Amino acid sequence: MATVTELKAVLKDTLEKRGVLGHLRARIRAEVFNALDDESEPPPPLSHENLLINELIREYLEFNKYKYTASVLMAESGQPVVPLDRQFLLRELNAFEESKDDSVPLLYRILAHLLHGTKEDVPNTFLKGSSLQPSDPELGRQPSGRKKMGEKTATKFR
Repeated sequence: MATVTELKAVLKDTLEKRGVLGHLRARIRAEVFNALDDESEPPPPLSHENLLINELIREYLEFNKYKYTASVLMAESGQPVVPLDRQFLLRELNAFEESKDDSVPLLYRILAHLLHGTKEDVPNTFLKGSSLQPSDPELGRQPSGRKKMGEKTATKFR
């Protein structure tokens, strides 16, 4: 017969494998934040740059279905509830869209431009995941521990 500890471990593993546990944790964080949020104190005023950055992040979060993270961003930042018009964002960023496909967030397009410097097919590039792999295999690895004193640490940038 299984112990309570073993049952808890199996339940936790099952919920993690199904993605439910992460979803519940995110939901709890969002609800705790909303409960603790002091609505009598307004958020600090947004600069023009922060308004644009927050909107790029919101578009990215919503595209990836990080709705609780997006709701916390909106509540904490004071970003307008109504999303900014994509054409307005493009004008403000002095950017242009290579295609009429506006389903991919602008952050993906910006990253593709910075990584590749080309106007390639951004949706296919990012949604396949191939270009998201680091060119240096060491960059994608989790740190295995602290470096010893005197050991060099370097990050490669292209």
